Amino acid sequence: MTGAYSGWLIGAALLLALAAVVTAARDRPMGAVLLAGLGLLELALLVQAGLALGRIGQVGEKATFIGYLLGTLVIPPAAVWWGRAERTRWGPGVIAVAAFTVAVMTARLLQIWNAGA
Repeated sequence: MTGAYSGWLIGAALLLALAAVVTAARDRPMGAVLLAGLGLLELALLVQAGLALGRIGQVGEKATFIGYLLGTLVIPPAAVWWGRAERTRWGPGVIAVAAFTVAVMTARLLQIWNAGA
């Protein structure tokens, strides 16, 4: 994992959270923009997982790191499922919480990674 890629990923997740909050404030259901954002976020998380697992030997707390890594991979698909099921303003609200959670968990992954280096 690199700080630059993780920083970009955190920024993208926060931008998606902001877009979801705006959508929820406008009382709109989840649309194509949020769905595409979640898809791109999941793709970026898969790339991060591949990079991190390729050099997992550097990490001191492997079990915690892998748990956070797998957790970040599960959140966007769960948000898509829940956001599409909830056709009120709370669907984008769920996406906002999910994207913010991914940003926080990615920051924690970076902390664990740097502690082992």
